[in-house]
Amino acid sequence: MKKNDEFIGIVCGINSNGEGIIKQDGTVVFVPFTLCGEKVRVKVLKVSSKCAYGKALEILTPADVRIRPKCPVFTKCGGCQLQHIKYLNQLKIKEESIQTTFRKVAGLDVNLMPAVRGDNEFRYRNKLQLPVCASQNGTLIGFYAENSHRVIPITDCLINAPWTEDVIKAFNEYIEEFNILGYDENTNSGELREITVKEIKGSLIITAVVLDKKIRGIERLVEIIKKNVKYEFSLYLNVNKKDTNVIFGKEFILVYGSPDYTGDMLGIRYKIGVQSFMQVNNSVCSKLYSTVRQLVSANKDTVVIDAYSGAGLMTAILAENAKKAIGIEIVQEAVDCANQLAKMNKLDQKISNYQGKCEEILPDIIAKEKKENADVCVVLDPPRKGCDIKVINAILKSDIDKIVYVSCKPSTLARDVGLLVGTLEQIDGQIKRVENPTLRYEISYVRPFDMFAQTKHVESVVCLTRK
Repeated sequence: MKKNDEFIGIVCGINSNGEGIIKQDGTVVFVPFTLCGEKVRVKVLKVSSKCAYGKALEILTPADVRIRPKCPVFTKCGGCQLQHIKYLNQLKIKEESIQTTFRKVAGLDVNLMPAVRGDNEFRYRNKLQLPVCASQNGTLIGFYAENSHRVIPITDCLINAPWTEDVIKAFNEYIEEFNILGYDENTNSGELREITVKEIKGSLIITAVVLDKKIRGIERLVEIIKKNVKYEFSLYLNVNKKDTNVIFGKEFILVYGSPDYTGDMLGIRYKIGVQSFMQVNNSVCSKLYSTVRQLVSANKDTVVIDAYSGAGLMTAILAENAKKAIGIEIVQEAVDCANQLAKMNKLDQKISNYQGKCEEILPDIIAKEKKENADVCVVLDPPRKGCDIKVINAILKSDIDKIVYVSCKPSTLARDVGLLVGTLEQIDGQIKRVENPTLRYEISYVRPFDMFAQTKHVESVVCLTRK
């Protein structure tokens, strides 16, 4: 098999990226936007030593679960991968992907509960991130195509909130009126490079990422947004002159509106500012945090350690019923927010927040709390790369009775659970399967939460209880 070859094949499976799997001439070929059982005409785009990647030229026999996507730029924009599939079947694909990942990565057969769905299959996202680029056709606002920095221009996004179309319309009007130049990453030049928006209970925090804080017409931009967007809003400028993929620079300038807004979840009030992290799907987030609280099942004797605690919302939710809660977070601004949140909810006597790397701080905290308290529960909610091995080892040395793990990437979740349970071990920096392992923990709960409908991504919650 070589590049540009064409063949007809039958899709025999779906991988964790939502791509169809076709076995052809002894090679596994991954073909996006195809489904199990479909007969497909494929063009080979890339061949490696282990697999190949193809493009579906024609669906000769479509699957029963295939539907017509609602979005006009689906398959072009890199935001969604599953819009061509009936929603309940999307959930089944994600469930099967998690089970397969646990089996392949960790050698574990997990009893998976049905995926938790949100209130909306579309229009659920409360965050928007739009690159702005220079092109031969002028300045474009849109999303990147899959695995590229090529911007696909859009006027709306169906998985984002209804205000998305109005925000894009306002910025396009501003760009046209002042002939604003989009960002050219080849020359690190231009005026406007990114637009981000967060919604907090009907209010928007809008940030224009610029190369110079003296960008033209900013007062006029406020008026244009007022005309087009029927929401209370704040407008920030963020200055980022660096040749980098990092969105924000260090300098934020409030141009208009309030510096932050207040929301609430599960009885906890919180403030969101321009740099604050927030989950993209409020309805699923509420269900997920409620589940974590139920699994922790804290009482007046329980100490909860919330590793990777962010701005402290989940720490506060867990602290209400616990003896105390401890948050660990590397970003100082997030720790400051967590401390403010604790005071706002009159929980500051029950919550302690520490700044630093989890792998450096957690071992001492666990040792201290286990010495003083018998009932200690650890909640892990790490970034996509998963937990540092030092975090895993600290937990294993401590005889923690219960671990609740929240993850947005099944492969690193399965790896870390395997290390904790005992089916995997690290030897000389390599993760290896353990023959005939004696399991340290029972996997008492595994459930997907569909935080990212229409996409390949999925959030999961796992509960481990000591055997």
